[in-house]
Amino acid sequence: MSEHLKRDLASLRIDHDAPRPRPRWPLLLLVPAALLLLGVYGLRLRGALAEVPVSVGRATLETEGAPQGGAPVLTASGYVVARRKAVVSAKIQGRLAWLGVEEASRVREGQVIARLEDADYLASVQSSRANVQRAEADLAEQVRQRDVAERLHADKVLDADTLAAARSRVRIAEAALAQAQAGLAFAEAQLQNTQIKAPFAGTVVKKMAEVGESVAPIPPGVNISTASGAIVALADLATLEVEADVSESNVARLGDAQPAEVTVEAFPDRRYKAVLRQVIPTADRTKATVQVKVTILDKDEDLKPEMSARVNFTEPAPPAGAVAAVAAPSVVIPKDAVATRDGRKVVFEVVQGALKQRAIETGAEREGRVVVRQGLAGGETVVLKPAETLKDGDKVKVQ
Repeated sequence: MSEHLKRDLASLRIDHDAPRPRPRWPLLLLVPAALLLLGVYGLRLRGALAEVPVSVGRATLETEGAPQGGAPVLTASGYVVARRKAVVSAKIQGRLAWLGVEEASRVREGQVIARLEDADYLASVQSSRANVQRAEADLAEQVRQRDVAERLHADKVLDADTLAAARSRVRIAEAALAQAQAGLAFAEAQLQNTQIKAPFAGTVVKKMAEVGESVAPIPPGVNISTASGAIVALADLATLEVEADVSESNVARLGDAQPAEVTVEAFPDRRYKAVLRQVIPTADRTKATVQVKVTILDKDEDLKPEMSARVNFTEPAPPAGAVAAVAAPSVVIPKDAVATRDGRKVVFEVVQGALKQRAIETGAEREGRVVVRQGLAGGETVVLKPAETLKDGDKVKVQ
């Protein structure tokens, strides 16, 4: 057999000991499975972190079956205002060097809220103090000369006119010292005026100047929105009330301490108890109305000045003996907050940004609100018109 034939036969031989290639199909199957798991995990994570926007109402305590302020008398529209408010400005003109408050900052009475540049006032105080020291030294010298003149006059060495002149110079020096002291007091008062202090405890509702701007004294009675040269507008939110306009023909229907109920457009589901405080003793001839002021008795932190408000004046409550048998207070919520889950009536309470489903038992309905017999204690924040997709534990964001 030739060598060529042997090589050809050897090339055709199958080597059973050579390593076989491994199939790759298991790895190809693992890649889609891993992607699917990651997608499911991402969707779950996104759903857990997403915050669903919701509208909310509040569960309140009311006396079921009791007359709610009596029969309505009339309705008036107006605005929420602070009875105690002020535009704070400096007593002197100057440039603002420091401002320590922002909008919504709460301040105490007498708290320093801003400072003006005071270098020139400090120099004036130092100059006035030097004048006082000079006047004191001059007075001391004049007193010494008077004492000498009195001894010489006693020894018959000095005449009476010279002694009288010495005494006059002492009085002049005393007057000069008093004048220098008054000048020092004025300079110190001007220096104190560079510190702007809060006239009363309240909340900053508007900041009207920035550091570096020139400010000036503001005359009384200016409009907060148009005041020029002022620093901040301050209001005592504990004195919020409603100023409303009542038609001239209806003013006679209001009496002293007339009970009322206030609603604001921002929170239409809330009703605040109120009472008539004052009827302004003059009318507006252009509108044929009389302004009245109504004190809000159960105000909360959500009320803000300049909110639109509606006042419903009602008949006075009946005497105490007529309501002695009134039932105990019950919890009342907006009707829109009630949902049905698995055949049960429930509400969704918002607790620290998450939903908590609570089963309830409802009672009578009145004016878009429903009595909760069981399940709520009052004061809870509940979701209005809850969607079918909402469930216990969902993260929400209150609109």
